[in-house]
Amino acid sequence: MIQRSVELEYVEELCRKAQIASRELRKLNTFRKNSVLEKLAEALLSRKSTILSENAKDLAAGKEKGLSEAMLDRLALDDKRISNLSKAVLEIRALPDPIGEVIRGLTLPNGIKLSTKRVPLGVVMVIYESRPNVTIDVGALSFKSGNSCILRGGSEAFHSNRILSDIFRDCISAAGISPDAVTFVDQTDREFMVPFLKQTRTIDLVVPRGGEGLIRFVSENSLIPVVKHDKGVVNLYIDKTADPKKAVPIALNSKVQRPGVCNAVENLVLHSGYPRSRELLQSLSEQGVRLLLDPPSLALFPSGEPVKNEDYWEEFLDLRLSVKTVDTIEEAVHFISETSSGHTEAIVTEDLQAANYFTESLDSAALFVNVSTRFHDGGEFGLGAEVGISTGKLHVRGPMGLVHLTTTTTFAEGEGQVRS
Repeated sequence: MIQRSVELEYVEELCRKAQIASRELRKLNTFRKNSVLEKLAEALLSRKSTILSENAKDLAAGKEKGLSEAMLDRLALDDKRISNLSKAVLEIRALPDPIGEVIRGLTLPNGIKLSTKRVPLGVVMVIYESRPNVTIDVGALSFKSGNSCILRGGSEAFHSNRILSDIFRDCISAAGISPDAVTFVDQTDREFMVPFLKQTRTIDLVVPRGGEGLIRFVSENSLIPVVKHDKGVVNLYIDKTADPKKAVPIALNSKVQRPGVCNAVENLVLHSGYPRSRELLQSLSEQGVRLLLDPPSLALFPSGEPVKNEDYWEEFLDLRLSVKTVDTIEEAVHFISETSSGHTEAIVTEDLQAANYFTESLDSAALFVNVSTRFHDGGEFGLGAEVGISTGKLHVRGPMGLVHLTTTTTFAEGEGQVRS
């Protein structure tokens, strides 16, 4: 009982400070916010050695715990990734500030002037696993959009998340702003999350970003509105008219470039009339892809492994790839509708009618034609970075960027009008 009281006191104090800081943030002008982000981008580079040292502690502990290669890849920071973090912060800095944007304005017949403007949500809590870059991405997006953020990363990235949040807080403090605008939760036990999920008076939105278990836990326990950033069972369909010069690079990039992320393809759907299927499978195999094949594709490429039906619903996050053969585009669309998690679907085709049928028949956050699935990303979409990729349909769908961290307030101005 005493322990629970201590936990609740800790949680309420963090949330209270974050809420107070949010009231300060909503008054900041764009110049001050951008100045902090510019200093943050510089600090990430100047303190790179410290960041790498802290990240090395997490990687060593992860290897000792037996984390998968995919998890270790998501956890790892290096010179290039830190440089990309710095660039992402500068990209966010350069984006238009959504706060104060008038999205509707009119004068009513009775003379009352209405203007609906974008305003910050307030306090956003993001609960995430593995990727320390989320600490900076979410922190920068929240700060630019005038929101306080409460960041709760996983134990596997504790040291990395802590140093990154410390650097951000230092930059905020140096500008004379409350560092509680970016709050790092230093308790990593999952049960410790529950008190946060009940703070309806101080937290305005919760965003879980991680595996199925985390998403389910947050959704089942939260009294606060939740935007889900669920798993990515991504499908790539190779139509019978696909150009091999496009199909092979797109399939390889979608699967191999970074297999441990949510926009990597997990199911390859092959039209039985595509004449270069064997060569495509061979190219994937040569890049280390472990092919899980249905009977028709296994007959074409005997060195693969038989696929199990449940494989088509799994987010592998590694170099495994399930393959399904279809005889019609209608069959392909039906299969994708059944297995998709609503994240990303792509078609490679030279048939405009097939492309239109594909995009009109499916319902996912992103539908691509002759484009690698790896482009479904906030940075690639020009958002600077993302809080995550929402697979739900309410509030935001797809990459969650600056504008999605805002809500609206309608301002009314009159000259003494009263309603009769």
